[in-house]
Amino acid sequence: MTTQTTAPKTPDAPAAGAPRGLVNLPENIGRALATGGGVLAVISTFLAWTWTSEFPGDLTVYGYPGGLQVLVLIGGALTALFGLSSYGVKGLRWLTPGGADAALKTAALGTFATAWFTVIAISSKLGGVVNLEPGGYVVAAVTLVALLGALALPFTWPEPEPIDPDDTSWEHFRHNLGSRLAVYRAAFAGGTPAKPSVTLPSYAEILIIVAVLAIGLTVFTYGIGTEYDELFVGFLIIAGFGFAAIAKAGLISRISAITAKHRTVTMAGAFAAAVAFPFTQSDDQYATIGVYILIFATVALGLNIVVGLAGLLDLGYVAFLGVGAYTAAMVSGSPSSPFDLQLPFWASALLGAAVAMVFGVIIGAPTLRLRGDYLAIVTLGFGEIFRITVLNMDGTSGPDITNGSNGISSIPNLNILGFDFGQEHTIAGFTIARFANYFLLMLLVTLIVVVVFRRSSDSRIGRAWVAIREDETAALAMGINGFRVKLIAFALGAALAGLAGTVQAHVTYTVTPEQYQFAHVVPPNSAFLLAAVVLGGMGTILGPLVGASLLYLIPAKLQFLGDYQLFAFGLALVLLMRFRPEGLIPNRRRQLEFHEEAEAPAVLSKAGA
Repeated sequence: MTTQTTAPKTPDAPAAGAPRGLVNLPENIGRALATGGGVLAVISTFLAWTWTSEFPGDLTVYGYPGGLQVLVLIGGALTALFGLSSYGVKGLRWLTPGGADAALKTAALGTFATAWFTVIAISSKLGGVVNLEPGGYVVAAVTLVALLGALALPFTWPEPEPIDPDDTSWEHFRHNLGSRLAVYRAAFAGGTPAKPSVTLPSYAEILIIVAVLAIGLTVFTYGIGTEYDELFVGFLIIAGFGFAAIAKAGLISRISAITAKHRTVTMAGAFAAAVAFPFTQSDDQYATIGVYILIFATVALGLNIVVGLAGLLDLGYVAFLGVGAYTAAMVSGSPSSPFDLQLPFWASALLGAAVAMVFGVIIGAPTLRLRGDYLAIVTLGFGEIFRITVLNMDGTSGPDITNGSNGISSIPNLNILGFDFGQEHTIAGFTIARFANYFLLMLLVTLIVVVVFRRSSDSRIGRAWVAIREDETAALAMGINGFRVKLIAFALGAALAGLAGTVQAHVTYTVTPEQYQFAHVVPPNSAFLLAAVVLGGMGTILGPLVGASLLYLIPAKLQFLGDYQLFAFGLALVLLMRFRPEGLIPNRRRQLEFHEEAEAPAVLSKAGA
């Protein structure tokens, strides 16, 4: 007897391959609702959403958006722009080279989520929906209408896979759930790429790069300066959906092509934008977060050489940061140091990087013949050995070198060519304080690490690292000395982490063993560093910088979650690995590995793209 297989039937589901939206409305009506809803969402932000200023952001003013209203205004503007672009409005089609419908759906969903989060937060904080003014009801209604209209836009329904009707109920449930998820993914997938636009002159492309960098600086400054929890959560919602909408529109790919064409201009502009950040701050509060983000990001970029390029899983990498920090602390004139020595910064920085490199060679030489999980376990052990060793060097359990759990304290501020980093300085009419000074210094260190990473990844040794990562056996068969290549990656990554550690020692004043654990609530630690590389995108320059920024900024801003903070962090990582396993800013090669349906380009982008 032959068992027939049938596909699960979804109520009102169209035939596979038939274009239709998730909401049963005519396409022209849905498009009009989505575009009009975006426009009305913008207008609604000029109305009062609540009657009392007890909710932060002062949403009681007519004619002047504030707080979360600004975020809804941005989402509504994006929705309206993508909606007009879907109508083929001249001048806007350049914004959607990958198709406007998927971007319109994502922008409408982000605007809806931000608006309803605000309405729910107001009702919860103030004690009910009675505290909403007419503007609150209006924005909830128009964003819902915009979302329903966007979901009415047609897309090609995927072909359901046949299943055996004799399977268990769990298999039926799993299959039906997978089929529905496939439908939702298809609904929000990018559309058919548009025809290439007219080539822009070089000066126009450079102006686009400048505009993109200015927007990036504005977004980062706004996010780091959010004053209350609700505003930061709303910022995360609109920033996430907005980035996804722009990516689905194909605008990210277009801008990436422009920046790759003018790479030197892009790097110089990015450095200039980062230098401008301390001058946008009225005090040193957020410059403090900025300098710690740079330390975290620089160490993550060094780890990216080991993990992203060479494919070596290192779980004790934060120990090299500690080696550099302890080395600099011992030779910088601290009264807790066993050495009566105060070297200039350039000498302590080079010494910290060199000592970390030596430790990298010492640890790597006997262990890099291992692979995979075995190497990970050994490096994890090294990280713990380093922490326990410096903890025991207190004069009781061992020699008196690191002062044990008390660490090396009272590390003096740097003074380079008469510039005291611990004092306020006025530059071009702007006053910058201690952490802003160290931010600029750390920015220079980050630039050095970026240049080293880029030159290394584009070199012969960088191609050998990628070959080892992809298939070590095949690389060895082609004549690559696997052990030597991996040892170079390990030593270079350790040196870059040690270089960052020399600045960290002066920023924190005190170096203690607890700062260099494998897992710790406050980054940097080995677990967060590895997560930053994977989250941002392995093998790229911008990926670990973005990943480290998010992983440092989000825990710092979500203190109100308390014990649920790590749970939310873990859940976010799980979702990211499920829907974007290649990372936020992936290397083109890895993106093709995870998405086989993507069309391979004629030439793969470089590792540092």
